[in-house]
Amino acid sequence: MKHVDFWFEFGSTYSYLSAMRLDAVAGAHGVATTWKPFLLGPIFKSFGWETSPFEIYKQKGAYMWRDMERRAAKYGLPFQRLDKASGQIFPQNGVAAARLALAGLKSTWGKDFCRAVYHAEFAEGRDISGQELLFALARAAGADQNEIDAAFSDETKAALRAQTERAISLGLFGAPSFVAGDELFWGDDRLEDAVIFAKEMDPAAP
Repeated sequence: MKHVDFWFEFGSTYSYLSAMRLDAVAGAHGVATTWKPFLLGPIFKSFGWETSPFEIYKQKGAYMWRDMERRAAKYGLPFQRLDKASGQIFPQNGVAAARLALAGLKSTWGKDFCRAVYHAEFAEGRDISGQELLFALARAAGADQNEIDAAFSDETKAALRAQTERAISLGLFGAPSFVAGDELFWGDDRLEDAVIFAKEMDPAAP
């Protein structure tokens, strides 16, 4: 079956939009998806950035929040901007969420967990760095305690590092990113392009 790799970061606003609609779009075209959480922090540091470019470049950040409002309304998704004046943090620390996602994506609850984390963060404005919230979301998605514990094992920590290194080797520089065959698509507004490319890709292509 044709498929798209979906590379996402829990601190990424636009990844929220993609996570909430990817499987419906891909399914309508007969395309499977593989979800791949990774960390943007090491990539940004390689560029000399200590945080998101939306924080470094204030005009870019102001545009992003307004654009998110427009795009979320377009897709019928709830959205709440993270208001630093109210003590909310952006970008949020998604390391623990990414480790849990890796564990969940080995099982049946991973995608539901990822969507629940994004909803909590960008629809409800909640802090996703805390384990209490993440554990509750994982259990609601179907995780058992052994799977939650495994998410914080040395093996899972190493797997997340390896996945981030793989993202770097593929030339990823932001999230969301989509990979179909050897082709890279960046940004929520390229989701449909990636799915169509995967659908139409030559079966003999790598």
